[in-house]
Amino acid sequence: MTEAWRYSAEGISVALRVTPRGGRDDIDGLDTLANGRTVVKVRVRAIAEGGEANRAVTELLAKALGVPKRAVRVLSGTTSRLKQIAVDGDPKLLGETLRKLTAPKPD
Repeated sequence: MTEAWRYSAEGISVALRVTPRGGRDDIDGLDTLANGRTVVKVRVRAIAEGGEANRAVTELLAKALGVPKRAVRVLSGTTSRLKQIAVDGDPKLLGETLRKLTAPKPD
């Protein structure tokens, strides 16, 4: 499976599939969409209304990646379950952290 993020000079861009009202705020690993694109599966407790889910997603990623909230922003998909998120910071460090967060969890 390929990585669901791309590197840039400023940080990384992450492809997400978000489940609002998912019962908990968590990163559920990687998934491959029907078109073959790899995405990071994320669930949040917030509802998809008034930007609540987007805010919860950016806060979850900021905390999980150890960056300030202002370093995480939605690039596209504000009203969609499929989102592109930019995270500013050291691209190599962010990529390694995401790889650990999305690694299959042992049963």
